[in-house]
Amino acid sequence: MAVTASELRQNVYRLLDEVLASGVPLEVERGGRRLRIVPVDASDKLSRLSAHPGTIIGDPEDLVHLDWSGEWRP
Repeated sequence: MAVTASELRQNVYRLLDEVLASGVPLEVERGGRRLRIVPVDASDKLSRLSAHPGTIIGDPEDLVHLDWSGEWRP
């Protein structure tokens, strides 16, 4: 993401929090040149994962060996 120095000045805390939360560097344009703000400690990508309800929890092989004979009606 790239912003101007004026945008950075107006939203400095929100933008810095966004960089820390996402780990995505922020580029600031000033005088035709770019500066980059990056978090020193790279955030763990796994900690940013969100829950996906309805997914398989357990061993997928257990689904292969289900007995459907009581449910199946030809």
